Amino acid sequence: MRWTAFILLSASAGLAQNIGSNACRDCHPAQHQAQSNSPHARSLGPPGQHRLAASFGPVQAQWAFGAGSQAVTFVSQAGPLTYLEHRLTYYPSLKRFAPTPGHQGLSGPGTFYPLYGADAAILRCFLCHSTGAPAVSESGAIQPAENGVRCEVCHGPGALHARSPSPANILNPKRYSAGEINQFCGSCHRKPAAAGDDTDFFNDWNTRHQPLSLSQSRCFTQSRGKLSCLTCHDSHTQDTRPECGSCHPRPRHTPRVRTARRTCVECHMPRVRPVEGLRFANHWIGIYAAGQNLVPRRR
Repeated sequence: MRWTAFILLSASAGLAQNIGSNACRDCHPAQHQAQSNSPHARSLGPPGQHRLAASFGPVQAQWAFGAGSQAVTFVSQAGPLTYLEHRLTYYPSLKRFAPTPGHQGLSGPGTFYPLYGADAAILRCFLCHSTGAPAVSESGAIQPAENGVRCEVCHGPGALHARSPSPANILNPKRYSAGEINQFCGSCHRKPAAAGDDTDFFNDWNTRHQPLSLSQSRCFTQSRGKLSCLTCHDSHTQDTRPECGSCHPRPRHTPRVRTARRTCVECHMPRVRPVEGLRFANHWIGIYAAGQNLVPRRR
C-alpha cells in the first residue's frame, strides 16, 4: 500500500519524523482548526482534560479513550507489564456509567491486559487512538507521541514537508483509490471483508466495523471502485455528507415508501444498538425489513 511505501521510503532516508499537528497550523489553519475540534482529535487524553469531564466527574484512571460522541472508556497502568480497562464506561446518551462493552456480567475492577505478548491488545488501542509510535518506559508506562488521531496519521510524517513544502513529499488520501482508503481506515475500524471471510453479520457487534459492512453493500460492489469512507465522511471534521443522489438521482430513484424520516441513511443504513448506550449506523447499505437492522432484505 502506498501509505506504507511512502513511510518506509522516508524512514530509509532518515526523514520519517513526526513533528506534531501544531506544526501544520501556520500553513493549513482552516484544516488544523477543523480537525482539532473533531472526534478523532479528541479520542485520547487524560480524563481530567476530557470535554465531558464535568459530566462523568473525578475518575481514578490515567487515560480516557473516546471523544464522547458514543462513550468514554478508562484505562490505567496496573503494574509494570499490565494495564487495566475499567469495567465501567461513561455513555453520554445515558448520562451515566454502565458496563464497558465486553464486561457485562463481570465483577471486579475490569479486564487486565498484558503490555507485551500475543494478547497485548492495549498497545493496539493506543496506536489507534494516538499519532506516531508510543514510547514505553522501563516501568511499562505508555506515552503517546501525540494524543488523538491527528494530521500525521493520514498524511504521514511531516518533517520533510515542513522543511520543503511540496505535494510530492506528503501523503494525501484524496490521491488514492477507494480501495486503498477503505483498507487504511480499516486498519483501526476493521478492514473490508476478504475472500473466504466468515464474519457473522447477524452479530450486532459487527456493525461497529464500518469498512467491513460497507464492503458487503451493493452500492460498494457496483461503484467500480469509487465508493470510499471519504465519499460521505469529511476527513477533517468527520461530518457526514451522504452522496446518495450522485448515483441515485430523482426521478429514477424516487422513494417507494413515504415516511416521516428525512434522509436515505435513516432507512438504508439503520441504527443498531449492540449494547446499552451505543448506537451505530449499519454500513451494509440496503433495503431492510421492518425491525431487521442487521442484514438487508434486498442487497
